[in-house]
Amino acid sequence: MTTGSPVPSHPTIPHLSPQDVAAIRAIPLFGKLTDRALALLGGVALVRTVPRGTTLFLQDEVADRFFVLLDGWVKLFRLTRDGAEAVVHVIGPAESFAEAAMFADGKFPVCAEAVTDARVMTLTAEGFARCLREDDRIAFGMLGSLSMRLRHLVTQIEQLQVQPAPQRVAAFLLRFCPAGDGPTSFALPFDKALAARRLGMQPETFSRALAKLRPVGVDTQGLVVSVADRAALRGFVDTASD
Repeated sequence: MTTGSPVPSHPTIPHLSPQDVAAIRAIPLFGKLTDRALALLGGVALVRTVPRGTTLFLQDEVADRFFVLLDGWVKLFRLTRDGAEAVVHVIGPAESFAEAAMFADGKFPVCAEAVTDARVMTLTAEGFARCLREDDRIAFGMLGSLSMRLRHLVTQIEQLQVQPAPQRVAAFLLRFCPAGDGPTSFALPFDKALAARRLGMQPETFSRALAKLRPVGVDTQGLVVSVADRAALRGFVDTASD
């Protein structure tokens, strides 16, 4: 007799693999939806593969759609009057973005560009509204997603204002670490210059912060990062709030 937790089932959705559906389920926006509601959304979605450098939308364009990133990385940034980029966020796999803009003033407040090859699921406002009419629980999922995004932004502002640069860089690296303790190594999916802008610091400040992480067991060779002890690195990040 076999015991243990049952394996969760997911609806079958055309053009999405079971792994895609499981990843979508992990997003707050979709986590509490019924299989029927998720299948409705998947049925009106467009999935496409885009190469690195593809612009998904531009600042001040009509926000008539939102996105789920299935694979790859996308940067969100604002253009200043002199044409410089101010990076607002870097979106990773299994994250949704631009949903707030679609229901706000109707314009994208930022630009979005793929910084690696990526697979993107797009849901139009019209298709999403049709699904809302079919299942109003989707609206509650949207509210939960926006609440999570707000908490993330509050944490990000706190880190920029309070956390020392080494702790901010360490927290950033932990985002890419495989789960668990002990040693590991991984490759950053995008260059250090973008990582620095994402953290609100100059590239040289980012490099100095990386150097200060060597006593904690962090070593970098190009984009490859080696961590001697993931638990120790997490402990180092936690010291910022002590």
